[in-house]
Amino acid sequence: MCKHDNEYGSAFHRTKRFFAEQVRGRFVRPQVRQQLTFTATLLSVAVLLYAAVGDAWARPMVATAPPLGTAISFAVLAGSTASNTGPTLVIGDLGVNPGSAITGFPPGVVLGGTIHAADAVAAQAQTDVTAAYNNLAGQACDTDKTGQNLGGQTLTPGVYCFNTSAQLTGQLTLDGQGDPNAIFVFQIGSTLTTASSASVLLINGAADCNVFWQMGSSATLGTGTAFAGSLVALTSITLNTSATLLGRALARNGAVTMDTNNISMLCTLATPTPVDTATPVDTATPVDTATPVGTATPVGTSTPVGTATPTLIGTATPTPVGTATPTSTSTLLVTDVATLQPDTVTLTPENEFPPTGLHPIDEPNASTVTLYLPFLIR
Repeated sequence: MCKHDNEYGSAFHRTKRFFAEQVRGRFVRPQVRQQLTFTATLLSVAVLLYAAVGDAWARPMVATAPPLGTAISFAVLAGSTASNTGPTLVIGDLGVNPGSAITGFPPGVVLGGTIHAADAVAAQAQTDVTAAYNNLAGQACDTDKTGQNLGGQTLTPGVYCFNTSAQLTGQLTLDGQGDPNAIFVFQIGSTLTTASSASVLLINGAADCNVFWQMGSSATLGTGTAFAGSLVALTSITLNTSATLLGRALARNGAVTMDTNNISMLCTLATPTPVDTATPVDTATPVDTATPVGTATPVGTSTPVGTATPTLIGTATPTPVGTATPTSTSTLLVTDVATLQPDTVTLTPENEFPPTGLHPIDEPNASTVTLYLPFLIR
């Protein structure tokens, strides 16, 4: 082994021993110790910061609902014309401004709202729709979906953007993840088009009033589409035959065209106090609970029938059996009827045979006989 190798080996061992002694703190200078302490503190702070905000960096930015102002009560608002074919049902206000043409109502029906044709209410609503449109378009994009069909996807709350057009074929699922305030915003550069029988499914707390579709041009819902959310278009909105919209159709400059559709804002209408929650019906005083019918004095309980003084049958003047023409009358004296005790009667004349029911004590012409009364009372 050469001298160089010996020197290298010695240097290596010296360095190894030096760091080992540093760890034990034997040769660490005060300045180095302070430097190490400061570095350790910085590392600790960095770890804490990462724990606090690391998940936030990984999560998409939270979408926000735009202020709708007076437009919140409108289910349909057009810029030029609102036209309809067939028995369309609109739940909420229907209006147009700056245009004034509204056609097809009837046969279309507006429930829970009012029709506003180029009036001050529609004008203010259009101003508020413009503010909402700009708010939606200005939100930072969380996920770029350009070139992807929304059908078959399940999305969580956030802002989704398309540089140009967007398509929906089949079913799109929006998962609120248990948050009833979860917001979904879709920024579409030009047009939104859905295929026939396409649908938007809301699950786990997602609500139609928290879903917003902002189109730089127009939206067209295919035949039989079941859609959800507020459509806010720069130009026009078309709902083909039997398409349903759980939300709003708000067009800034163009027309809203309907054909046998159902358009409603159920979550908006559900916010007032539910009916009949103040005082339930019939809970104050139940009917007929004060005094039950017929409980005052039962019928026939004052004096039982037939308990006063019975009148005995046959007590007038009996005619003895077998006597053609009586020469005298017999007088029956009846007392103590209640106890039914035998009493006496006096027969005149003495030789008259006693009537039926009389039994002489001694002989037929006796002046006193015993009368048994039970046969007189039934």
